[in-house]
Amino acid sequence: MNETASLRARAEIDLAALRANVRVLRARAAGAQLMAVVKSDAYGHGAVPCARAALEAGATWLGTATPQEALALRAAGLGGRVMCWLWTPGGPWREAIEADIDVSVSGMWALREVVAAATEAGIPARIQLKADTGLGRNGCQPADWPELVAAARDAEDAGTVRITGLWSHFACADEPGHPSIAAQLALFRDMVAHAEKEGVDPEVRHMANSPATLTIPEAHFDLVRTGIAMYGISPSPELGTPADFGLRPVMTLIASVALVKQVPAGHGISYGHHYTTCAETTLGLVPVGYADGIPRHASGRAPVLVGGVVRRIAGRVAMDQFVVDLGGDEVEIGSEAVLFGPGDRGEPSAEDWAQAADTIAYEIVTRIGARVPRVHLHATPAES
Repeated sequence: MNETASLRARAEIDLAALRANVRVLRARAAGAQLMAVVKSDAYGHGAVPCARAALEAGATWLGTATPQEALALRAAGLGGRVMCWLWTPGGPWREAIEADIDVSVSGMWALREVVAAATEAGIPARIQLKADTGLGRNGCQPADWPELVAAARDAEDAGTVRITGLWSHFACADEPGHPSIAAQLALFRDMVAHAEKEGVDPEVRHMANSPATLTIPEAHFDLVRTGIAMYGISPSPELGTPADFGLRPVMTLIASVALVKQVPAGHGISYGHHYTTCAETTLGLVPVGYADGIPRHASGRAPVLVGGVVRRIAGRVAMDQFVVDLGGDEVEIGSEAVLFGPGDRGEPSAEDWAQAADTIAYEIVTRIGARVPRVHLHATPAES
């Protein structure tokens, strides 16, 4: 048995599929640059290998949430443009400036901290001003925008910052026709126009996330930020399946069946006995659980391909394992249980798991834990 097959569980990451997805998304947003968003360890897929694959396929920017994620990319030897946007007071501003990372600024406190760090470092900070156009999370409110723009321009004139971008984020881009989409676009254009009137000359203006990249061409501006779509998952089932957009799921989650045994009728399965066998049957033990990121909410509902047949989890998902009722089928110990993947073998998708757990496919792939090794397939020499 080879090393991969002997693993308790593994997440196979198809880098060829990721590169193909990036090329599809670039074609969707022809004329705009593409930022490959690799936050949260590339949505659970492995940040460094996925970042390298995305750059090889034509992405020109990398995006992370936290500065620590961005600094880790630099530490791994990744060059080019990197942006991070989720800052808290006292963050590693100077380290980011010295690593040539674009940092997002949403308010005066952040501008003050980045100016101080740039002054200390003796290097102008590359900053991007974020506008809150209606999402209500990070970003500067329209009423506060003139003050932030004026202060940023003063810092730019003083040589402590370079304003490289103006940006915002949609609230409902995954709901085509939602009235907030047009309202946010109009407000973003107004806030950009104000900044440019005040002398801001950004390299990039950007607002489009994955759903907007796929369905709102007027939101593409100079740069699109693609996250979940790059990993071959539709940002919303209502918009279409991955195949509808020419995308292929990148992650396949596989575990090795750890035990097969026969039990009588009326046998309770897992904690609480929420599942009881209807007749004499065989059970298969799958050695992954919520400590590995398998959602407990999917207990009794989520599909798994075992022995060539899609079966449902029997009873509760435990911390390290769950059970499937094999219905009397004989399955070899060590056989593969495929939880989700692209569907080539008839296995479920991450979206199937999302529906079973009453969540979104983003969460299904991102939550797969560190106990599950990532096996990156189809890496090129440049990515190795």
